[in-house]
Amino acid sequence: MLRRLHSEQPESFAFTPANQKWAEAQLTKFPEGRQASAVIPLLWRAQEQEGWVSKPAIEYIADMLGMAYIRVLEVTSFYFMFQMQPTGSVAHVQVCGTLSCMICGAEDLIAVCKDKIAEKPHTLSADGKFSWEEVECLGACANAPMAQIGKDYFEDLTAAGFGQMLDDLAAGKPVVPGPQNGRYAAEPKSGLTSLQDFDSGKAQYNASAQLATDIGDGIKRIQGDEVPLLTPWVGKDGVVAGRASADQPPKAPEAAKPAAKQAKEAAKAPVKKSAVVEPASPEGAAAKVTEEQEPKTLKEARGGLPDDLKLLKGVGPKLEATLNDLGFFHFDQIAEWGEAEVAWVDNRLKFKGRIERDGWIAQAAKLAVGDETEFATKAKKDGRYDDE
Repeated sequence: MLRRLHSEQPESFAFTPANQKWAEAQLTKFPEGRQASAVIPLLWRAQEQEGWVSKPAIEYIADMLGMAYIRVLEVTSFYFMFQMQPTGSVAHVQVCGTLSCMICGAEDLIAVCKDKIAEKPHTLSADGKFSWEEVECLGACANAPMAQIGKDYFEDLTAAGFGQMLDDLAAGKPVVPGPQNGRYAAEPKSGLTSLQDFDSGKAQYNASAQLATDIGDGIKRIQGDEVPLLTPWVGKDGVVAGRASADQPPKAPEAAKPAAKQAKEAAKAPVKKSAVVEPASPEGAAAKVTEEQEPKTLKEARGGLPDDLKLLKGVGPKLEATLNDLGFFHFDQIAEWGEAEVAWVDNRLKFKGRIERDGWIAQAAKLAVGDETEFATKAKKDGRYDDE
């Protein structure tokens, strides 16, 4: 199934203050330089907060983790648990349609969704409160048929009970997750055949349903302040479990700055000549060392008319802004880069090697004198540019 960014996107995204604190705390789980490992939990929290993962959310998380936008988009589009289109403001319903649930009445639940929400999946209801989809096995076969709403399972459903549940949710009434036919968990419907004394001292609901009921976060958008303990692996003294002392409590890395801002700061910083070491060839030749040198830059485009750098293969709107912030506005500037200048620019972009990989200099040389390149011709025709 092809999954793309939705055609309508919000203007911006930001975590709530509590969710931001939670997100930054996740980064302390990982060694320095490995913060990208937190991408899935951060995407999930963004979805819990907003109901789906938008393009601004992807970019926000990418900047926070120092990742390229396309990498976070790849993760989002790969995992079907991430919704890439707006969902109902109250609930997004995922009905399991695999064998056990199908045999036990999943088709009746889907019919309820079509009747009460929308005829087609991934479509908002008329009031915008609900959306739905059919999903593959959710692993609750003993309690079929079932549906997942938010983070919770609603099991042992009937068409009538499921319809009433949706009505209650629409009216703002609380619903209890878990089995809906009186079962405590997944014991036999006829009653316990072992552990007969289990009933003594048990909570009103099974563990997950009880916690969702106590906290009240079953069917709701997560703001981050629902659970006071944000980082159970960090003690009250601020020390991660297993670390020697509280003298140097771990801190979440500062959120990565957007590429354009990084480039602007890099351009203002004093120029340092540093060696860029290229790996030795397979034949065993000595490694090549290239001294970086700042190219000729401009404070602004000549005559206020910059060239469209997006006509270079591999340059999208964000990367064009980064190049502008570094002082590059015209094709002839790029065409003049030598190895040392390429090394300087390379060290200020997110992806080293892309200048040579995509052949920017050769393309820029043609475009600077009014010639066309295959990519530029296609980009103009299609009205699109490469992803960054």
